[in-house]
Amino acid sequence: MDFLPLFTDLKQRHCLVVGGGSVALRKARLLAKAGARVNVVALEIQAELTQLVSDSGGALFQQAYGAERLDNIFLVIAATDDRELNKQVSADCHARNIPVNVVDDPELCSFILPAIVDRSPLMIAISSGGASPVLARLIRSRLESSIPSAFGRLASLVGSFRDKVKNRFDDIEDRRDFWEQTLQGPIAEMVFAGKDQTAAEMLQQAIDKADVRPGGEVYLIGAGPGDPDLMTFKAMRLLQRADVVLYDRLVAPEIVELSRKDAERVYVGKARANHAVPQNDINQLLVDYALQGKKVARLKGGDPFIFGRGGEEIERLAELHIPFQVVPGITAAAGCASYSGIPLTHRDYAQSVRFVTGHLKDGSLNLPWGELVHPQQTVVFYMGLVGLPDICAQLIQHGRAEDTPIALIQQGTTQHQKVVTGTLGTMVSIIADNPVQAPTLIIVGEVVELREKLAWYEQGDLSKPIL
Repeated sequence: MDFLPLFTDLKQRHCLVVGGGSVALRKARLLAKAGARVNVVALEIQAELTQLVSDSGGALFQQAYGAERLDNIFLVIAATDDRELNKQVSADCHARNIPVNVVDDPELCSFILPAIVDRSPLMIAISSGGASPVLARLIRSRLESSIPSAFGRLASLVGSFRDKVKNRFDDIEDRRDFWEQTLQGPIAEMVFAGKDQTAAEMLQQAIDKADVRPGGEVYLIGAGPGDPDLMTFKAMRLLQRADVVLYDRLVAPEIVELSRKDAERVYVGKARANHAVPQNDINQLLVDYALQGKKVARLKGGDPFIFGRGGEEIERLAELHIPFQVVPGITAAAGCASYSGIPLTHRDYAQSVRFVTGHLKDGSLNLPWGELVHPQQTVVFYMGLVGLPDICAQLIQHGRAEDTPIALIQQGTTQHQKVVTGTLGTMVSIIADNPVQAPTLIIVGEVVELREKLAWYEQGDLSKPIL
């Protein structure tokens, strides 16, 4: 994080704009809208800017800039086309510890101005840290179209009832639960429909009838194979509601960061022969947190019901009648295959696909090998890296040809993805010279041969046509 986002109260504070042109006018408008008293210093000043200064209660100095103009100033914006002058303003402000923004020159800034979505009192600021203001504005445009102006009225309604809710609920978590339910239910819909008075009456009734201690709930969330963009909308929504987040080793750090900043985060990852928290203890943690009235997100890599032990984790919850929701995720097989350009099924090569664990509960590889050697079937092995020599040998022994294509996909869908291809007969020696690390997915079948045609984008050659 290059800049810490802050919202500053500028009401009745004297702020200085250095410059008198159109850029200075835009910045001055922003300051005036926030309630600042706008002071301007420049040799030439537009008439509209002169009027704005007068209306804000600020002062106008039609003269060359001098450091004395910084006396009793809270914040400064340098908006001239003279970089040497801008550098001088920046240096003077830094010497006096006055926050300064130099338009289009992040190196000279101690703060930057974001693109803003104004739904007062709700404010949304978007910033690229000065790297790409155009990108920030594009994102603002998307948000503008997706966030109705009614959100401002909703925020005002909530603000008018904050004290009543605080008096009704002593515990901050109870208040948060109440507001989360309110802001996602019929009261909010009344505001969006323009029925603010009805919404206020409903909110008062909800406060009077509310349970002081809402029950806990568990969200079993499939986080997908790694790329945060593969999370579902429901997964994102529930993750950001959670008070506690229990997450696996295979969940990308970027996904964990999407949870609320005040949420408690508990690592319960498991690697081969190294379980940070035993599975039974994880099951009990879900119960314990839920019985405390907390909303618990259980983040699991891939899909929780495909080699994710999700069934075991909700079994105890069901016995105790603790509410839970299961959110499916894109399983590693689908995600890694897609990002590697390997279709799991293809009319000419594979009419079925089979998902198999390469690491049984007892550590053995006692699999139904005879069922896994059909020539028109794709087989995907989860957790099979350690057992790779055995997998290749058993498939060959049970009838698969040694030249059957095979792919190993390391850290699939992430920026660290690595794909190694070969055959059942050659793969063990290939990775001896080109090691791969867990987590790794193994795909066996003729569909692997299609990778050369379908994964051209990995090399960044955008000149080739899409097949």
